[in-house]
Amino acid sequence: MKQLRFWMLAPARVWMALFFAAPLLIVVAYSLLTRGDYGGVEQPTTLENFTRLFDPLYGAILLRSLVIAIVATAFCLLLGFPMALFISRSGRRKNLYLQLVTLPFWTSFLVRTYAWLFLLRDTGLINTLLIKAGIVSSPLPLLYNNGAVLLGLVYGYLPFMVLPLYATIERMEPALLEAAADLGARPFAALRRVTLPLALPGMFAGSVLVFIPCMGAYLTPDLLGGGKTVMAGNLIQNQFTTARDWPFGSAVSLMLMAINMLLLLPMMRRSEDVL
Repeated sequence: MKQLRFWMLAPARVWMALFFAAPLLIVVAYSLLTRGDYGGVEQPTTLENFTRLFDPLYGAILLRSLVIAIVATAFCLLLGFPMALFISRSGRRKNLYLQLVTLPFWTSFLVRTYAWLFLLRDTGLINTLLIKAGIVSSPLPLLYNNGAVLLGLVYGYLPFMVLPLYATIERMEPALLEAAADLGARPFAALRRVTLPLALPGMFAGSVLVFIPCMGAYLTPDLLGGGKTVMAGNLIQNQFTTARDWPFGSAVSLMLMAINMLLLLPMMRRSEDVL
């Protein structure tokens, strides 16, 4: 049985070694080298790329990325839980609502982000309607700020919160809520003491699926932030393209990965305890 298990897992191990472990080792090696005069990497090895991360400028970028990712995850959870609960109790229409949740995936993420540019810009739909309605006299600054970036992240990754929550709530036994009602629990009390605790695995899974891409996002901050909201993903992208400082870009990538692991490992252990 051990030999059979070894050979059955061998393709997965080879895949992980080639496409995860090997690229990660390359990034680690690059982070310890020196930037070449014309880009690329060269000797000698150094830890300067990691010490640069303690510069207040880069620390502020990492902190901004962390705060925006946490806030975006919280908003996705606040919006996604009622949506998932509604879909799970929609009877024959639940498949229709699930298709509507996944409908944005039918188009490119870049196209969907550009759509927000046309909605939020000074001459966009929202400002045009507000001015014509007499609510404001001049366009509101809806674009190129942290709020626009947060809006784009929540819009882009909300389905990743809804789907795990729906899968968890859908598996709940309806008899549990009926028993709570028979014992005198009002709907809100049943929601707080029965539904929410049982939905914790879906909350943990959805939070992981939303938080990680939000921490590394670069397209949404680049388009909706207009260069004013620089996040860790933008910093990494700039180091590998514009600055051509591959060692420092690799160091920032490893730091971003370390932050994600430090934050998510306790959450994953908590989810295992819940399960």
